[in-house]
Amino acid sequence: MKKIAVICAICTLAACARTPSDINGAQEYFAFDSAEITRDARNGLEAQARYMKKHPEANVVLGGHCDERGSTEYNLALGALRAGNAAHVLIKDGIESKRIKTISYGKENPLYKGTGEKVWAKNRNVTTNIAK
Repeated sequence: MKKIAVICAICTLAACARTPSDINGAQEYFAFDSAEITRDARNGLEAQARYMKKHPEANVVLGGHCDERGSTEYNLALGALRAGNAAHVLIKDGIESKRIKTISYGKENPLYKGTGEKVWAKNRNVTTNIAK
């Protein structure tokens, strides 16, 4: 039984340490009314940092998005916090700040059309795009 537990732990660590083949369009999600980086989001951003280390020519734009609820001003600020917090994870993982730009779309540029919790949950994100 101990062998199986060790093998599972190694497989889990290996899965966490995978480097994606592309990060353009990658999304990390947030809870309602929050800019806190969750464990899942941190894992995704750390994978993006690994990609950026392997591709030193890659610069990114992190776009903070919000759902349609709340005022325009509030959501612009929340989107900026989400993008900024995501940038801090990349910087902490060794990516130079000059390779990262942030922008807030607030609720003004939803990636997913519609209304209701399923759509709102998808729109509460930071989206990574490779800068051209």
